[in-house]
Order: sequence, then C-alpha cells, then structure tokens
Amino acid sequence: MAEEPPRHHATLDEVAALAGVSRSVASRVINNAPHVSRAKRESVEKAVRKLGYVPNPKARALATRQAGAAALVISRDDPEVLTDPFFGQVIAGVAGALEEADLHMMLCVAATPRGRERVERLVRSRAVDGVMVTALHEDDPLARIAGESPLPVVFGGRPVGFEPRHYVDIDNVGGARDATDHLLGLGRTRVVTICGPLDTEVSGSRNRGYREAMTLAGLTPLPPEEGDFSEASGAAAMTRLLRAHPDLDGVFAANDNMAAGALRALLGAGRAVPEDVAVVGFDDLDVARITEPALTTVHQPIRGLGREMARMLVGLIAGRASGPLILPTHLVKRSST
Repeated sequence: MAEEPPRHHATLDEVAALAGVSRSVASRVINNAPHVSRAKRESVEKAVRKLGYVPNPKARALATRQAGAAALVISRDDPEVLTDPFFGQVIAGVAGALEEADLHMMLCVAATPRGRERVERLVRSRAVDGVMVTALHEDDPLARIAGESPLPVVFGGRPVGFEPRHYVDIDNVGGARDATDHLLGLGRTRVVTICGPLDTEVSGSRNRGYREAMTLAGLTPLPPEEGDFSEASGAAAMTRLLRAHPDLDGVFAANDNMAAGALRALLGAGRAVPEDVAVVGFDDLDVARITEPALTTVHQPIRGLGREMARMLVGLIAGRASGPLILPTHLVKRSST
C-alpha cells in the first residue's frame, strides 16, 4: 500500500489570507482578544473552519501569556513631560489603579520615530498585557500602532479623525462652554480664546465649546490664537490678541498654564484683571491658585482620567467589555473674573 503524503497543516498566514485580514487580526480572533469587528471575526472563523486550522499549543501559550504589566504611552518627545503637573497627575492615577490590580506600570514617552519603534517592539513582543495611549496628535503614527495591536488598548482622550471603542475622555466641549458662558454672564461681549495645538482633539473640542457659547449668545466667535499649552505661549498669544482686538474684555484659555501667561501679558500691558479683562483657564492645576489674581478655571478630574483609563484596561485584560467613558467638569470661580 502506498504511503499517504504528510498532511498539510494550515498556517496562521493562510487563515489571514483567506479571510482577507492582517495576520495580527487573525491572531486576535483565534485568541479571543477584543478590538475586532464582527465582520472580520466571522471571516476569520470561517477561514479557520474551511482550512481546518489548529493553533500550535506552544504558540498559543505564548500568545496568551500574562506579562503582569501595562504600558502608558504618552505621545510627547520632550523630557519635560515628566515634570508637567497635568501628566504627573495622569501618571499617578494610572499607577494607583494598576497597583490595585497587581500590575506593574511601564511608562513610554514616544513621539519620535525611534520612540515609536520601541513601542511597536514592546507591543509585538507582548512584554505587557495591555496599552494606554494619550496625547495623540492628528495623523499620529502611534494611533496606527495601537490600532494594529494584538493587545487590549485604551485611549486617554479621543484621537483626531476616528473614535475608538475604548477610551476615557473629559467633557471638553461642555467645560469650555461653561467657561465662556461665565464670561458672557458677567456682561463681557468681546471674548477671545487661546487654544492649544489644533491638531489635537482636546484643543478642537475646547475651541468648539467656546464657539457654541458665543453663537448661542448671539455673538460672533473670534478666531482662536494658538499656543502649545505652555505659559510662554499663552503670554505670546495674549500679546497678539491685544494687538488684533484692543477692545477685548474676556479671555478663555484652554489650559491654566496659558491662562497664567495671559494674565502676565495683560498686566504687563496695563490691563487690570478682572476690571478691564476677565480671564478663565481650564484644568484647575496648582498654578491656578497662585497666580495674581487667582485664576477662575474649569476643574477636570485629571487623576481620575488616569485612574479610569487603567481600570478600563484592567477590565479588558480580564475579558470584560467596556464602552467609552466621558468624565464631567465644573467651574471653579476665583478672583480673575
């Protein structure tokens, strides 16, 4: 009797090719990981049945192993991010929640090609059980890396241009609208805004809140003056706004650092705050309490943002479904208005 030829064992690449998906998507379906659309999941499952694919036990063990750690990836390329009070609170919130889940935190500051390569290697090697990504800019390559990850991913803030399944964000539109409404309620009619980089969702949302409040009040929103969230950029933006709109009487700055810079520029130009110009910031960082005068601002739960990102990720790692979460804000009134 002729000996039967050895039976061909289908490979993961063949499953992916037949299903018309990438190898990483096929792997996520086979390992019952999240972040796969129903259509792609069904295509992979159909290909598995047709090809008779059987996962290699050793490969599956590697694919499903637990690393006992989660990564927080911040899309910034300056080392000063680690001393920034905002990111300090986010990191503290993440670390606390991961500690409760007995997971170590790995922090990655990555906005350069080299930094992104490190993150991609980290994800592919499964050296962590999940990833949190924050501070993304428009067309940020980290969004693609996160989207192709075989690991659970949670975004801190919505990326520009798409809405992921799993993210935690602040009510930036509502907070900015409240800030502008407060200025309008004081009788200010020439209200201007200093926004952050407009290639970020957070800046676009806060500018949208300002525009909505102005429009609903029957006033014409003025073009935003862009800063980079630093105090120096807020002072420079305020100087430009004073030249363009010398009769301005209210300022909404999209974070407290830029608002502190605006206060400095106004006082340097001989404008009394709040008598001549009222100023509102956003964040409620410590700087808002020590400016002169003390800064009215929109409080956002920054540490809560980090904590909820980590809790959402821990749930995904454990196989629990979770949708988007929007955290509320509220206005804190001080002497600048």
